[in-house]
Amino acid sequence: MITETKLRVRYAETDKMGIVHHSNYYVWFELGRSDLCRERGFSYLEMEDVEKARLVVAESQCRYKSPAFYEDELIVRTALGDLRSRSVLFSYEVYRPSTDTMIATGETKHIVTDPGGRIRTMPRKYRSLLTENE
Repeated sequence: MITETKLRVRYAETDKMGIVHHSNYYVWFELGRSDLCRERGFSYLEMEDVEKARLVVAESQCRYKSPAFYEDELIVRTALGDLRSRSVLFSYEVYRPSTDTMIATGETKHIVTDPGGRIRTMPRKYRSLLTENE
């Protein structure tokens, strides 16, 4: 199941060259990831508060394929990748539908930790919610 998050590029997200600064793609990945979790029936906040489990970014990568500009309407497509007992992988595509252009692709790998930063297993409830309808 793929989650689609629509966004419009803000002026503050562009650099002196008039294109989206590379750091903003990771913010958009987070938007997509959060939307995916909400669509599956939970939020990061709930997982942190109720289960004392956190998804910490352990690895990230982004491949920039085409520039995005101020006022572009984009879609971030987020999908669940590999889900293991103590880690989860999300994949992303940033797409401009008006020109049928792939802007960027990426992945983030997260480890599950407790509030003290110790690695733990993914709570069963959230593992089930993530894999439902896959």
